[in-house]
Amino acid sequence: MKSERQRAILNIISENYVDTQEELTRLLKEAGYNVTQATVSRDIKELNLIKAQGHDGRSRYVHRQPNSPMNNYKTILKSSIVSVNFAMNDVVVKCYSGTAPASAAAIDAMDISEIIGTVSGDDTILIIASSEKNAEKISHILNEFIGK
Repeated sequence: MKSERQRAILNIISENYVDTQEELTRLLKEAGYNVTQATVSRDIKELNLIKAQGHDGRSRYVHRQPNSPMNNYKTILKSSIVSVNFAMNDVVVKCYSGTAPASAAAIDAMDISEIIGTVSGDDTILIIASSEKNAEKISHILNEFIGK
């Protein structure tokens, strides 16, 4: 029963934007599982679910794979980025010396649709966004990745 319920949870979060335990509990009940929020909370922990921000800026539960590319990008970005700021439709990312090329490659690999292009130097990355609003969004995404 537990493994079946946990498979249902993974299916639900892959098909829906689920951002609260209450919402996940409700969706499980609709799928025929009689669960409490405490059970859902334990399942979330056991399944290694985390909240992540999607490209649309909304937060949702996702299944964290220990060696997933997203975790690798996060490690690269977190260990190399010093600051992220935006002005107009440009995002300027300051990095530790020599780490900007790897960070720019990680940012490019993240396939953020609002990014038109990136240019990297030794310690700085210039990201060109499709609009001023999207530059702010990209800045927010990167700051979330580095924990700021």
